[in-house]
Amino acid sequence: MKPTHIEHIGIAVESLEEAIPFYEKVLGLQCYAVEEVKDQKVKTAFFKVGETKIELLETTDPEGPIGKFVEKTGGGIHHMAFAVEDVAQALKDAEAAGCRLIDKEPRQGAEGLMIGFLHPKSTCRVLTELCGKK
Repeated sequence: MKPTHIEHIGIAVESLEEAIPFYEKVLGLQCYAVEEVKDQKVKTAFFKVGETKIELLETTDPEGPIGKFVEKTGGGIHHMAFAVEDVAQALKDAEAAGCRLIDKEPRQGAEGLMIGFLHPKSTCRVLTELCGKK
């Protein structure tokens, strides 16, 4: 596996409506997309900073992963996502290298990308997402 760049940094927030103005008014970024990913129980908002994106995540269900994260921590940086050529192969490579996988197979994520997560217990405590078009 060889990531091409940081695809995005995922930040859990209590409310997109409250968080978006900080990124737009203070940082001068523009929210270019808001999307709900129903199977992940999350609503997302995206901003671009160079080639990297910031993904704000608001739960749509308190029992979903973002809901539990916000309840436990109050929000903040949730995950780091790396762009890879082939998510399925990258997951296999990570597992072969000894990483514990959250996703054994790629699944559909925001912006039409395929995604897969590596467990933070095997990634120096950083929830790591692999993203790609296939």
